[in-house]
Amino acid sequence: MMGASYPTKKELKESIGKPLTYVETSMFGTEYKSDGTFAVVGPDAYTNRKWFAEVTMQNGLIKKIS
Repeated sequence: MMGASYPTKKELKESIGKPLTYVETSMFGTEYKSDGTFAVVGPDAYTNRKWFAEVTMQNGLIKKIS
């Protein structure tokens, strides 16, 4: 699961229309898609998992957060 570099899910939602700030965590290849949907965890993918979200990207910008 990819890490989203936002302290809260609210701050991630406030970033709709902007590029995603993230940390790749997979050793099997990239998880980020400039067009598509994927799961993220924040604020830290490794030790501090406080929230989860589904991100939909379109043309390299955040379109929707679920």
